[in-house]
Amino acid sequence: MSTAGAQAEQLAAQFLQRQGLKLLHSNYRCRFGEIDLVCQQQDTLVFVEVRLRSSASFGGAAASIDAHKQAKLVRTAQHYLATLSHIPPCRFDAILMQSVDSHGIEWVKNAFAA
Repeated sequence: MSTAGAQAEQLAAQFLQRQGLKLLHSNYRCRFGEIDLVCQQQDTLVFVEVRLRSSASFGGAAASIDAHKQAKLVRTAQHYLATLSHIPPCRFDAILMQSVDSHGIEWVKNAFAA
């Protein structure tokens, strides 16, 4: 991961914690892929994809989470859920950034459905 990508994920985690979410895991990896952040908001498990795109070309940060990427995230989340004794309500969020700057964070809740 690039230094900018790591900084973006750290900023995203701090941002979400200020919004009241509890960070459970950073960079959860398995054979299916990686989830940048796994958080908890009250009784909901939140899988977060962090996207840093300095250019809006090709649709920018939001468009980079295409159907293939979504499918990888869902498979990885299913792997994570299989490790739990109780499966809580879940959602997929996205943190979109155009630069590594805490003022330019866009939080998209329920970015896509599993």
